[in-house]
Amino acid sequence: MNTTRKIDFGSIVADSPAAGLEVRAFAESDKQLRLLTITKDFVEEDWCVKDHAGFVVEGELEIDFDGEVITYRAGDGLLIQGDSKHKPKAISEIVKLFLVEDC
Repeated sequence: MNTTRKIDFGSIVADSPAAGLEVRAFAESDKQLRLLTITKDFVEEDWCVKDHAGFVVEGELEIDFDGEVITYRAGDGLLIQGDSKHKPKAISEIVKLFLVEDC
């Protein structure tokens, strides 16, 4: 069985669950790949408590970890444990963020 996949995010229909947020997602088995495009219009209403691993493809964002704010720039990786409540905020006009997550 061939388990190798090439994911063409350009062919995946984007979902826009909130203003300033576009999500293209691919899920298989117990993993999900997401390519997020975030603009300054995006405001995270609630604290996120999910695990995230990935990297910033383009742009610059801040993630508020309940008062501790860390800046991430293009090329920076991130590894967030679910017990760390957090909120992202775009600093540049556009941020592209690639994430690998459990489904």
